[in-house]
Amino acid sequence: MPMSKTARAARAEIPPLPEPLPVPVTDAHTHLDMQDTTVAEALEKAAAAGVTRVVQVGCDVERAHWAVRTAAEHEAVWAAVALHPNEAPRLERDGGPAALDAALDEIAALAAHDEVRAVGETGLDYFRTGPEGIAAQHRSFRRHIAIAKETGKTLMIHDRDAHADVLRLLEEDGAPERTVFHCFSGDAAMARHCAERGYYLSFAGNVTFAGAQPLRDALAAAPPELLLVETDAPFLTPVPWRGRPNAPYLIPHTLRAMAEVKGLDEDTLARHLAANTLRAFGAG
Repeated sequence: MPMSKTARAARAEIPPLPEPLPVPVTDAHTHLDMQDTTVAEALEKAAAAGVTRVVQVGCDVERAHWAVRTAAEHEAVWAAVALHPNEAPRLERDGGPAALDAALDEIAALAAHDEVRAVGETGLDYFRTGPEGIAAQHRSFRRHIAIAKETGKTLMIHDRDAHADVLRLLEEDGAPERTVFHCFSGDAAMARHCAERGYYLSFAGNVTFAGAQPLRDALAAAPPELLLVETDAPFLTPVPWRGRPNAPYLIPHTLRAMAEVKGLDEDTLARHLAANTLRAFGAG
C-alpha cells in the first residue's frame, strides 16, 4: 500500500534536540556531505547536544577531497578518506584495473594530510557486491591496510556480511597499530576476538533497534576501553527516531542505550568514549 501523505511527512520530520550530554563526545563516523544542512549548522547543533567533534568520512575520491577540505576549515572535524568497498569493483568494472589503481594512489596522497585521522571506510561488503566484485574488494582493502601503515593513520573498517574474510585479511597483511570496526555488526564471539587484538568497536544507532539483540550482546562483551560511538548519519537513526534523518546531534540516544547495555551511567561511558576517541584517532 502506498505511504500516505501524513506518513511521508512524519518520516521526514526532523528529530528534536535530545537532552545534552554533560561529558562531550565525538561522532566517530558521519557523512556531513549527505545531510540536508550546512557543515556549520550541523556542528553547532551537535555541540548543543554535547557532541563536540565529528569524523567526516569520504567514501570515494571526490568525497575524500571534500572531507579533507572540510576538516581544514573546521576545527571540530577530522577527516577519514578511502574508497568504499563497493566503489572498488565499480571503478574496476568501468575503467579497468588502472582506474582502481589511480584512485587508490589518490587516496594514498590524501591520507598523508594532517587533517586526515583515518583511512576508511574500507573493508569488504558482500551484501551489495556479488562474487564478480570480490577480487577487486580484496585488492582495494589490502592497499588501504598498507596506506594506513605507511601514513601512520588509523584503519577504519566497513564489514558487511564478510566477517571471516575481513578478519583473515587483517591477520594476513597485519593490522595497523590502530584499527576501528565502524558500525560494528558482528556477534559477541567476534567482539571478543576483536578485543583480544586491540581493535576498536564503534556502535551506531542500530544498536537501539528492537531486533538487534545480537548486536547488544556484542556490545556487552566488548571492554569499555575499546568502544566508540557513531551515527553513520544520515543512516541508522536511533530509536525513538528510526526512519527520520540521522545527524551527529542524535548521538545521545545511542550513547544512553549503550550505557544501559553496559550497566554504566552515561557520564562514565562518555568519559570512556572521549578517551578512546583520542587513542583511536590520535591526540593532537
